[in-house]
Amino acid sequence: MAGLAAGESIVNPDKMFADNGIEMVVDRVDGVDVQSKQIKTAGGREIPYDKLMLATGSKPFIPPIPGADLEGVFTMRTLSDAEKIRDYLDKNNPGKLVFVGAGFISLEVAALLKQVESKNYGIEIIELMEHPLPLMLDAELGAKIQDHLKHNGFNMRMGRKVSKVLGDNGRVSAVELDSGDKVAADMVFMNVGARPDLALAKSMGLEMGQFGVKVNQFLETSNPDVLAAGDCIENYHFITKKPVPIQLRGPAVIQGRLMAKRLAGYDIPFPGLLGNSAVKLFDKYVAATGFTETQAGKEGFDPVSATVESGSKHAMIPGMKPWTLKLVFDRNSQRLIGGQIISDSDAPVKEIDTVNALITGGKTIPDLVTLMCAGNPDCSSEPSKEPITIAAEQALQKVK
Repeated sequence: MAGLAAGESIVNPDKMFADNGIEMVVDRVDGVDVQSKQIKTAGGREIPYDKLMLATGSKPFIPPIPGADLEGVFTMRTLSDAEKIRDYLDKNNPGKLVFVGAGFISLEVAALLKQVESKNYGIEIIELMEHPLPLMLDAELGAKIQDHLKHNGFNMRMGRKVSKVLGDNGRVSAVELDSGDKVAADMVFMNVGARPDLALAKSMGLEMGQFGVKVNQFLETSNPDVLAAGDCIENYHFITKKPVPIQLRGPAVIQGRLMAKRLAGYDIPFPGLLGNSAVKLFDKYVAATGFTETQAGKEGFDPVSATVESGSKHAMIPGMKPWTLKLVFDRNSQRLIGGQIISDSDAPVKEIDTVNALITGGKTIPDLVTLMCAGNPDCSSEPSKEPITIAAEQALQKVK
């Protein structure tokens, strides 16, 4: 959409499938007969199966707001969405862009357009919560990102709700807030979440969970010959084991691999999700995993946290860039249950994967106090500023 990659570069070529003995059928599945184990396509084909794998994904959620169907209102989920947005930008030359929702999809799209396009867009971000990236960051780090986005020319309207989309001759012209304020708009992006695409699964009589198709730890549905993975299933949280509506590419890829392993005879259970995610916004890198402090409190934990400022290199090395790490622990068990990172460099943001591994490993505050990390002046924080251990040190003092 920003012109940085061609559409064909993000999909696997048909030849890759053919070279591996896989028949690629581009068609719509109209129905599945689970008794005879036959798939029926819109093109009239009937394809038998021994095992069927569902990966029907999700669809953008569009709030029931009057005017949401006006021309110039877009959602962003698929390649075709990006192509439609690009076409509208090129043909209509909009100047005022309004983004409803301050999650990472909205903010990443807005930042890319602001950076890459020669046109100086006026960008408004409207978010119901009190700070951007509310599912990733606590308020203290969210405030840093809000200031960063303001510095880059965004008008941030936090704690606001869009009640209506206004139009002129069928095309969007403004959005109206619940306060009555009107915000001019030549184009509106609605990015407030997605819902699983369950039509086919329901027609097959598969058992549903709270957030999608119900599966066991091996990704098998209520029908033993049907497996499912990705956005269409009900995922569960690694820590609480409760169902969660987390929909991310990384877990979907792992689930696809595990389905293949299951068919090959392996018994590898899916461990659940932590919501490990990252985004780049201008020259800031943001990542998070597990629970924020706010989320942990709502889940019944007694959270204790520590926030540490560090550097991408030793201070004596030119080019050192700052980064911030926040860790969240459960006071009672002292287990690590969440982490957040904001960095001016791309390397430290991947420390979120270390935090993710420490959570899945059940590590505690004392474990992290003794965590020993590789060190080098050119590519790591100074040992005295290694933020994971420093955060654990600070948390240790708080719990004692």
